[in-house]
Amino acid sequence: MALFEKKNCDICGGQIGLLGNRKLEDGNLCKDCAGKLSRWMTDRRRTTVDDIRKHLAYRQDNERKLSSFNPTTILGDDWKLYVDQVAGTFIVSRAKNWRTDNPDIIQLSQVLSCDIDRKESREELFQQMPDGTKKSYIPPSFKYSYDFEVQIQVNSPWFSEIKFPLNSSSFNNIYAPEYQQCEATGARIRTTLIPGLMTPMAGAYGQPGYVQQPMQQPYQQPYQQPMQPAQPYQQPYQQPYQQPMQPGQPYQQPYQQPMQPAQPYQQPYQQPMQPAQPYQQPYQQPYQQGGVPFSNDWWCGACGTMNQGVPFCQRCGSARV
Repeated sequence: MALFEKKNCDICGGQIGLLGNRKLEDGNLCKDCAGKLSRWMTDRRRTTVDDIRKHLAYRQDNERKLSSFNPTTILGDDWKLYVDQVAGTFIVSRAKNWRTDNPDIIQLSQVLSCDIDRKESREELFQQMPDGTKKSYIPPSFKYSYDFEVQIQVNSPWFSEIKFPLNSSSFNNIYAPEYQQCEATGARIRTTLIPGLMTPMAGAYGQPGYVQQPMQQPYQQPYQQPMQPAQPYQQPYQQPYQQPMQPGQPYQQPYQQPMQPAQPYQQPYQQPMQPAQPYQQPYQQPYQQGGVPFSNDWWCGACGTMNQGVPFCQRCGSARV
């Protein structure tokens, strides 16, 4: 059957295995020849056999140029950006020996744009019930993860975009130092590929944003109004209230209260002072003994001293009888 008919590669002429055919627009390509293509090349099915031959010739020339490629800046963790700032070129590779990987050498002048895309993923968390089922939390709870991807648009006859991940594993915490370091690396990649155009700026929720660097103006001393000497305070003039004139009414001079003559000063009334009153002994309840009250004044039978309001003589101490 024609479905299982063996085919030959239109590039190398070798026989293509059962699952090794790579379709072209007008022919077939074996997997060995397909492995020599640029990893950034897309729309292979729409590429002709003649274009594939030209592309492979470009790839051989690229491999020779790698011998003189000397990176001055290396950015990234797993996938790395190698930049030769002297020659104005860069490559992207994740291979330890990037020369054998034959990455495409791209001129910095071919870069049209560079963006750092932060992708957010979430996974709902469930509570395990005693019967083995899962139940959503109220409100629902989610576990978030974040990944960064570098997207470079280039002007090349063989491909238009270069995309590679910036982090090797997902981040669960946007406040982690690794997350912040990844953001900083992405910002530096962008400013390296587009020098002098943008400077990094922290965006909302930890996502990096970018803003054009404004031109710095020289500092100028602000103008200060010279100080005026202090002026004495003056009561602001207030226009006396006048009743608005009605149409047809003659003008009347507003009424003014006539000034009253000055009145002589009068001493305020004061209560006259009363003469000093002699001191009066406060009343004391007479002493009682056995229910019989004593009078206030009594004479001591022993010494003849007159006592007042006490049960014992104030001189000899004899009891009142």
